[in-house]
Amino acid sequence: MPASPSTARAINDRLALRLLQQEGPLTAGQLKKLTGLSRPTVADLVERLTASGLVEVAGESGEQRRGPNAKLYGIVADRAHLAALDVRTGGVTVLVSDLVGRVLAEASAPIGDEAGTGPAVEQAVSLVERAAKEAGADRLHTVGIGAPGLIDPASGELRDSTGLPEWHRRLMAALQERFPEARVGVENETNLAALAEQRDGAARDRETFVLLWLGLGIGAAVVLDGTLRRGVSGGAGEIGFMPVPGTAGLPSATDCEGGFHSVAGAAAVSALAAEHGVTAVPEGPEPHAAALVREAVRRSATAPEAARFLDALADRVALGAAALVSVLDPGCLVLAGEIGRAGADALADRVQHRLARMSPLATEVRATALGGGAVLRGALLTARDRAQDELFAPRDR
Repeated sequence: MPASPSTARAINDRLALRLLQQEGPLTAGQLKKLTGLSRPTVADLVERLTASGLVEVAGESGEQRRGPNAKLYGIVADRAHLAALDVRTGGVTVLVSDLVGRVLAEASAPIGDEAGTGPAVEQAVSLVERAAKEAGADRLHTVGIGAPGLIDPASGELRDSTGLPEWHRRLMAALQERFPEARVGVENETNLAALAEQRDGAARDRETFVLLWLGLGIGAAVVLDGTLRRGVSGGAGEIGFMPVPGTAGLPSATDCEGGFHSVAGAAAVSALAAEHGVTAVPEGPEPHAAALVREAVRRSATAPEAARFLDALADRVALGAAALVSVLDPGCLVLAGEIGRAGADALADRVQHRLARMSPLATEVRATALGGGAVLRGALLTARDRAQDELFAPRDR
């Protein structure tokens, strides 16, 4: 059945808004060309979106002629303000942006183990408040949080996870209480990093890939046919629990020791570096293991022990990677997290070489293109999508 006039208008409006988001300000003529709509239809939707407060005249094109056809139309960026948080075991980073994703303020603060749950939550919430004030935001429309741990698919809340601070679980509710008009959501950090790499990073040209997070802990995010797959319980990619050769025992339902985490987590990487005589001084709050890997990459061309350490690390990473590849056949594996970022192409190339020997399934291994900002970028993209889904939704006319 053909769409009703109101449905057609809603579809056209949404299409135009998405184009303005992706391409930036456009003239009516450019919108006509990109949408394939008629000139009267484009003129009608521009008038409608301007009246709704979603679109405004953002300037004029560089064409010689002037007048209505030269006006550039853009999304009203300050229609909504968004916040994104990257919650770490020892601190939090927050940024505030406008509706088109332009960052207006950014701040971070350490939150040590000695802080109690209540004070830790208050520190994090106050940091968001200060960033919002610096950005000139009277209110926040949407808040996206990236944190380690499992997300309950039914409630959307961070589940209790062994080894994670209690304030992580309390933060979402505290932010909702402090910003009652905001839509607050939390997502696993590895999943957010994968979404960011898919949109802006190493997997831009891939509809199917796996992101392998190598940091204090181990995790994976699975993107199949362009869609992030979370699993029935939200635990898809919890490969720290995956049994692998070379461990003293088996993992349990509450402890990943004995699983892949035991051979490729930060503590295991640090111990492996010590076996090979590799030392390094950490840079800032990153895990010591990341500094060791970075130093080994720097010295690998001239120091045999550094190269042997990277080879041994690649052997371990390939164990988990081979299991992922054999089950999912993703064609592409992105190494992320602090250790994956530190290893860069040197580690990625080694892992790819080993996978080629271990599996008949061709798999390209790439290093993260977004570095330490992947989780925060993913949280911002998720918050922006949620806000735009609501604000761009068709209204009764």
